[in-house]
Amino acid sequence: MTTSRPSRPRTRAPAAARKAPATAPRNDQLDSHFLETLVGYNARRAWSQITTVFSERMAPYGLKQVDFSVLSLLAHNPGATSRQVCATLAILPPNLVNLIAALDSRGLIERRPHPRDGRAVGLHLTPAGERLTADAERAVTQAELDASARLSPRERETLIHLLQKLYL
Repeated sequence: MTTSRPSRPRTRAPAAARKAPATAPRNDQLDSHFLETLVGYNARRAWSQITTVFSERMAPYGLKQVDFSVLSLLAHNPGATSRQVCATLAILPPNLVNLIAALDSRGLIERRPHPRDGRAVGLHLTPAGERLTADAERAVTQAELDASARLSPRERETLIHLLQKLYL
């Protein structure tokens, strides 16, 4: 038979008492030196920071990253086909079908016959889509500048160029 100790009421120390002194060394940090030498790890960490800012700024527009990317492509390439959008953004066609349907139901895009290919359909922004995309592009531009504020303009340009060398 086991005996148990009488239970004491659990009390928590006040927050000030739980905090380590400001001068105490941080022993809970792990050595991530090796990870920090990897392009993928650093790209993922940077992406995590940028995507958080992006999501906050795009919430008022009801746009996710892929929605914004499609609208921006169509703003700069009116009449692009679904095939072209898929190839540019590396999206699988079945995924784009649902995305296009959602943007269409919001009144942001419309489908029109392609002028040179009778089998294809060109995707175009509606006037509402043009306004929303222009506003969203301004917000994203500012979000990107805010998220990369620790970089000089030259460093930002170099980073974009180096990242593009990995996928273009």
